[in-house]
Amino acid sequence: MNNNNINETTLIKKSQFYYELPENLIAQKPIEPRDFSRLMVLDKNSDNILHKKFYEIIDFLNPGDCLILNNSKVIPARMFGKNVTAEQTVEFLLLKQHENNVWETLVKPGKKAKIESEFIFSDEKTKKFLKAKIIDILPGGNRLIKFENTKDFFDKLSAIGQMPLPPYIKEKLKDKSRYQTVYAKDLGSAAAPTAGLHFTPELLKKIKNKGINIGFVTLHVGLGTFRPVKEDDISNHKMHSEYFVMPKETADLIESTKKIGKKVISVGTTSCRVIESVFRKLGKIDKCEGETDIFIRPGYEFGVLDGLITNFHLPESTLIMLVSAFAGYSKTMNAYNLAVNEKYNFFSFGDAMMII
Repeated sequence: MNNNNINETTLIKKSQFYYELPENLIAQKPIEPRDFSRLMVLDKNSDNILHKKFYEIIDFLNPGDCLILNNSKVIPARMFGKNVTAEQTVEFLLLKQHENNVWETLVKPGKKAKIESEFIFSDEKTKKFLKAKIIDILPGGNRLIKFENTKDFFDKLSAIGQMPLPPYIKEKLKDKSRYQTVYAKDLGSAAAPTAGLHFTPELLKKIKNKGINIGFVTLHVGLGTFRPVKEDDISNHKMHSEYFVMPKETADLIESTKKIGKKVISVGTTSCRVIESVFRKLGKIDKCEGETDIFIRPGYEFGVLDGLITNFHLPESTLIMLVSAFAGYSKTMNAYNLAVNEKYNFFSFGDAMMII
């Protein structure tokens, strides 16, 4: 496809965001150490592209700039429950916590998870267990389940649950911490904010020592991140909703950075969505929390963002559409095709891209 001279208002077809990706370029395990992944640096104001290592990212950050990181922590949300009466095993994926120990879950197979069915989730090593009952079936098939023995819930879940790796990762993860950022703090995500996986404590310290400020937001990543766009006309796509928090301290940092003419750089599409959601809601950056279903695609006018650090995303996904909105469609698709030719690693455990 010739991506030159594309009118971004005409970018409404899902197929316009497709690219060929050999399966062997989908990273199956994290690189060691974290910051030795590759880094493509794309200047969105020119056609300049550089190939670096992630630890060299500090060379593209200047004193007074700020990085905004998502400190959401992934819960080990994949569990296998045994029906207390039928002795059938069902896979559960915790998606979203509601009040009174109720969770929205994805179940497989659904026919074995009827309303009023009770399940036991246990870990043989620690003898820890959880018990839950299915209380409702939502439109689309997700279940609401209510847990009973919820004392030390997350401690039990840590022993029982597995990390909810995306379906394109076939290898089992040996170390759960490798699907967490080193600054993960607030439990709630069903998937990792993967752009942050490349940072080490040492690299973050070097960045701070150079005079680059670091602020944190929270966006609990839902599995909607991996759901494909089904509509051929992307303007008909309904975005999933995710809970976010913009703390006052981070809001003040962003505002002060903009006032002195320095760059606000988002680490990941999740941090980007928080920043732009707050700006769209308030007309400025201030303390804010709530749900966002913002769909950033070509034609969107950014109110705050000056730079983006992100991984390489699935073809035809809302995430590659967001990147195209920020970097420009032609530059994005050309960069992706170049990444394939240069044999970059793709997706959650893959290499990174910096757009400035």
